[in-house]
Amino acid sequence: MDFLIVSATKEELTLDNNRHLVTGVGMVSTAIAVTKELSKNHYDLVINVGVAGSFNRSLELGTVVEVNEDFLSELGAQDGNRFLSPLEMDLDIDYQVRMPDRTHLSKVRGITVNTVHGDDLSIMKIVHRLNPQVESMEGAACMLACKAADVPCVQIRAISNLVEKRNKSNWNIPLAIQQLNKELEQFISTL
Repeated sequence: MDFLIVSATKEELTLDNNRHLVTGVGMVSTAIAVTKELSKNHYDLVINVGVAGSFNRSLELGTVVEVNEDFLSELGAQDGNRFLSPLEMDLDIDYQVRMPDRTHLSKVRGITVNTVHGDDLSIMKIVHRLNPQVESMEGAACMLACKAADVPCVQIRAISNLVEKRNKSNWNIPLAIQQLNKELEQFISTL
């Protein structure tokens, strides 16, 4: 199977692999890089990997999950205190993507954001509106680029921090990256 591993940063992938695309941080750079790569080369599967923040307090730091549903959560409009999704605005825009389950990992719902949450009120609002378990800055962009290219995609994320007021002393990025690569190696061995 010809697969491509996609991550925002080179540090997120410690496995020695020549099938690795580093996109840069954020949904725009990810969408551009993945689209460009898929227009030049054929892959049977894209594996999007990285760290994520968790809204779900039961997901411990280092837990690795499969994001099988992801939203571009900021795409929409404000109407006073109410947020309008593209669907509510009658816009025919892909802002939600769902992929088939591909791993043995726990399945979670994610959101892809330009600005990670760090304010109690904004966290409460997004949990009420979409009930995400995790957030990243690239996931849905990669999934949507793959969907547009008709290439299967799986998104695997390791929890590096809880979504809360920014407190880097509570984060554990090294543990998340270690666990992510361990699970990725196991997943690749099944392909």
